[in-house]
Amino acid sequence: MNNWFKRNGIHFAIAAIFLVICFIYLTPAFQGKTLGQNDVTRAQSTQKEINDYKAKDTTILWTNQIYGGMPTYQVWAPYKANLTSHIVNAINLTFPAPVGTVLLFLLGTYFLFIVLKVNPWLAAAGAVAFTFSTYNIILLVAGHSNQAFAIAFFGPILAGIILTLRGRHLLGFSVTALFLAMEIRANHVQMTYYLMLALLIMLGIELYHAIKNKTLNTFIKSVGYIAAAVLLAVAVNASILWSTADYGNETIRGKSNLTRQTSEPNNGLAKDYAYEWSQGVGECITFLIPNAYGGGAQGSVDPDSHVIKALGASGADPNQVTEISARYLPLYWGNKPFTEGPFYFGAVICLLFVWGLMIVKNRIKWWLLGAVVLTMLLSFGRNWPYLSDLFFNYFPLYNKFRAVESILAVAGFCFPILAVLAVNEAIISEDKESLFKKLKIAFYITGGITLIVAVVPSLLLSFSVSEQTAGVISQISQALKADGQAITSGLRADRESVAQADAVRSLIFIAIAFGLGWAFLKKKINPTMLSLGILALVLVDFWMIDKRYLNTDSFTPKQSNQAPEPREVDQFIMKDKDPDFRVFDVTQSPKGDGFTPFFYKSFGGYSAARLKRWEELVDNQLSKAVNQDVLDMMNVKYVISADPKTQNLGMQVNQTACGHAWFVKSIKYADNADQEMQAISSFSPKDEAIVDKQYKNVIDEKQFAGTDPNGKIELTSYSPDHMIYQSGSTSAQVAVFSEVYYNKGWKMLIDGVEKPYFRADYLLRAAQIPVGNHKIEFIFHPASYYTGENISLAGSILLVLALGGAAYTENKKKTPAAKPAAKKA
Repeated sequence: MNNWFKRNGIHFAIAAIFLVICFIYLTPAFQGKTLGQNDVTRAQSTQKEINDYKAKDTTILWTNQIYGGMPTYQVWAPYKANLTSHIVNAINLTFPAPVGTVLLFLLGTYFLFIVLKVNPWLAAAGAVAFTFSTYNIILLVAGHSNQAFAIAFFGPILAGIILTLRGRHLLGFSVTALFLAMEIRANHVQMTYYLMLALLIMLGIELYHAIKNKTLNTFIKSVGYIAAAVLLAVAVNASILWSTADYGNETIRGKSNLTRQTSEPNNGLAKDYAYEWSQGVGECITFLIPNAYGGGAQGSVDPDSHVIKALGASGADPNQVTEISARYLPLYWGNKPFTEGPFYFGAVICLLFVWGLMIVKNRIKWWLLGAVVLTMLLSFGRNWPYLSDLFFNYFPLYNKFRAVESILAVAGFCFPILAVLAVNEAIISEDKESLFKKLKIAFYITGGITLIVAVVPSLLLSFSVSEQTAGVISQISQALKADGQAITSGLRADRESVAQADAVRSLIFIAIAFGLGWAFLKKKINPTMLSLGILALVLVDFWMIDKRYLNTDSFTPKQSNQAPEPREVDQFIMKDKDPDFRVFDVTQSPKGDGFTPFFYKSFGGYSAARLKRWEELVDNQLSKAVNQDVLDMMNVKYVISADPKTQNLGMQVNQTACGHAWFVKSIKYADNADQEMQAISSFSPKDEAIVDKQYKNVIDEKQFAGTDPNGKIELTSYSPDHMIYQSGSTSAQVAVFSEVYYNKGWKMLIDGVEKPYFRADYLLRAAQIPVGNHKIEFIFHPASYYTGENISLAGSILLVLALGGAAYTENKKKTPAAKPAAKKA
């Protein structure tokens, strides 16, 4: 055991350094503070009902808190049978957020570089470079924790695949299965998909060399182990994947139900929506110069900036001027709607990456280059649609994802790998003179670009002012009686200034890195000093830039990161003890309402996994004008609005809300979804139900003779996933329930016997109720979750056995065989 610690002492030392880096950089997290993440705060509203039931030691898989009702799979679900759930919980209990995620980045990527046979200090430099790439840090600040968590496993997954391809099959299989299972558990399918695209390029290159070197059988055997690892990782996450697949088809990423009067695509997301955040082709210069395109969406707050001086010339209050500049005149000038910050891969890393393209002999170089080129082209989206459209139209699942720029997370992963391999090649190569010549070429390329931007930025960058920003400037100049042309010129000057400043900064780091390379290749320093120098340089480079986005001010006390204070109207509505009414807040966007659900069940909500039918209902019945009939059928009891003149909030009680359930007088059949949508544009939801003709066989029209004047149906017990009603009538009736229809797990019981139900009014549940008094139950018990959990348990057991077997086998290989005892004379 002592020998094992001695052999691995350097790794423990580096892990300790990583922890120290996290402690210093993320000190507020260790003091009990949390990141004041806007997306996280709004997402907490979606979990209101879930958390209320968790407090009662009850798990619910359906919530009515947002969008009228939806499964909780993409909000929160326990997945207790999944081994990785317990690993995630252990990480969260051990380290405060986001320390656990940052450590996973560092240790996972370090493990990859060790597998690539890089010396530990150089491996640490590569781990720091990938971890602190600005996109990863910005994700943490923005609250996209699942996405960052998924990206953190890129390194160890690649390490497992490399081990497998090298012939260490059991170890590689186990490592790949474990970390791919963790990747899938992060539940960010988009990042996993992008990684798989890149890995397919790698396997294609390996196949080519296997055929070329006549080692195809060996390659096929390794691929078999990789495929088995993928299957095991999928089995471990069966409940997550099955539930997501079932639900995904019904969400805005699924097939459109409408064929007429809709801009929705037949399947997947609308292209404009998917391409909304597309990387500008020229914007890739931010890999090298972070503020070349202005940085984030905030404007200048420097009192000496040109734009603030132009605004100040109007005589306006200095505080007002600063606020106007910061909020309405962004330094960012690319064509994304807005951005929190650039994709910065590091000036040092860019220099070494270009060097690596010229000197690295390992064929992994071609995979890294291919992955970078592919991901860059796909990230351009609408700005270079030729390849993006091909993928969007023909590649499975690709059109389910939005914000295509996020695929650059893969490029951000590839850059430091090739950069570190370049330094490693310099260490092991004997031809130092040739290496130095190529280092000079890399220096001329990267240093030349930064020098041009520093001296003559307009040669490469336009610093254009968009039409939208020009319109804002016009409004500001009129309001302040300021010189609009001076403001525009000042804004362009500020954008140019920050680009020049960062270009000079990047040039300095490139020059220092070049100096380190020169010193090593001229035998002035040894490999350890070179590696430590690269580590220090990379850490300082990223530390300075990342502090622009994640700093002490990003953290807030935990208590201030909770639900917002209820308004006066909220306090009034919260006095209503009805367990299942809804509120429609006109002052909030229904598709992005992260406020109202904090207090009661909202017609709107905040989630990217909302149901397609709900989305279509909003687009067609509420976007241009509010259809009162739709509010009635959804049991919207209160409507909040603002006075157009004073903006004072008011509240109206909706006297015509239909309630929890009701018997209708008649049924009107529709041939398809288009007719359904047209029919509910103007109808009496209390009297008639609009039903698709596909459900005719569920309704016995001979038994249904219209409403019984004395018939009634009422909600007697409420739980989001188990609702009980009591009915009484002298004839068979058709009841409509103000609950969202979803046929992947809901079942209806009448007096304990399962009976069919159907969809009515485009979005709601309905059922035929027999004559007499009956107990009606709706129970949510999805097989995708419960059967999936059993499969997850079996997969988790197999994964533990595989890891144990791999550890035993590896230990046995390293244990020296005992020497035979000497024979007695």
